[in-house]
Amino acid sequence: MSAESTPGPAAAGESGTQAARHRGRGRRRKPRGKRPSGVKVMAWTAAGIVVLGGTGIGYVYFKLNGNINSVDIDQALGTDRPEKIDNGSENILVLGSDTRSGSNKGLGGGTDDGTARSDTAMIVHVYEGHKKAGVVSIPRDTLIERPECTDADGNKYPGARSAMFNSAYATGGAACAVKTVEKLTDLRMDHYLEVDFAGFQKLIDELGGVEVTTSKDIKDPESHLNLPAGTHRLDGEQALGLVRTRHGVGDGSDLGRIQLQQAFIKALVEQVREIGLFTNPKKLYDLADTATRTVTTDSGLGSVNSLMSFANGMKGISSGTMQMVTMPVAYDPDNPNRVLLQKQKADLVWKALKRDKPIPGKATEESATGEAKDVVSAP
Repeated sequence: MSAESTPGPAAAGESGTQAARHRGRGRRRKPRGKRPSGVKVMAWTAAGIVVLGGTGIGYVYFKLNGNINSVDIDQALGTDRPEKIDNGSENILVLGSDTRSGSNKGLGGGTDDGTARSDTAMIVHVYEGHKKAGVVSIPRDTLIERPECTDADGNKYPGARSAMFNSAYATGGAACAVKTVEKLTDLRMDHYLEVDFAGFQKLIDELGGVEVTTSKDIKDPESHLNLPAGTHRLDGEQALGLVRTRHGVGDGSDLGRIQLQQAFIKALVEQVREIGLFTNPKKLYDLADTATRTVTTDSGLGSVNSLMSFANGMKGISSGTMQMVTMPVAYDPDNPNRVLLQKQKADLVWKALKRDKPIPGKATEESATGEAKDVVSAP
């Protein structure tokens, strides 16, 4: 999902919001009960396509298939990539894009300049057997060495040192974002999924909103969010404000916002489970139509059949078997608006995923956290 309440910087050196200079201690979240995972939203959608197709509405398949926008990542990146590990596991790069053009204009604050940035980035590692997953959030404010890359149209871009992580997407789009993540992690990204502001907001509205509980007041004029402590059913606009807010929550950093996003995903999962999509064909179709219109995929997932197959492979994963962490970082002592990769600890994360093992707890010890843990939870 998308994230941030102020204009997202596209490259190192641009102004961001103020973050504390001290470090927080990161702790692994204790998984909750056996509930569907966030990726199961796509499974619900795919199942809806099957149900509707089975009723003889054949045109539905072709309409939904025509909705999907895809990018040929493999063609753009060529062969200079990490080796694909053939053990049944998969790595998916999920991006939330804050493009400010078209239907996204005016959403979530910021300037309507038509540019696009990756406000949220998560690596979803689906383990062999597809019964559990590891999710690693990459802070957009991380300073990294961005590799030279080629976008989906064949345009080439030079690399850069000490560049903001989200500058990769702003520079060369999806292909450059994937290239940067692969260079950072030495993990092959098997698939790519992207959703923008407008798409996220519409999906939440189609679901009938999502119920969350806040342990304290959250008021952020930049993201147009004003939630007193308590339980709320958020519509699409409010949900977008929540996952993008960084003012008045925790230490005001991007890291705190990531903690809010991870909590919201858990609440979203419960909502999907409870609304009974299979008993409401119209709601099911509306959700599938919205999802396929607003999600951009790699070409390997660029058809309804491919999405159905992919989603069916995810249905065995529950939130109780999904480990969510943030890439180990420390606040930059020279710039409170940026964070620095803790390479040795991050390498523990990447090596574990490459070996299809759980992420060790010591990998996130003493990592900056953002101090927004438990501010938002499922009711």
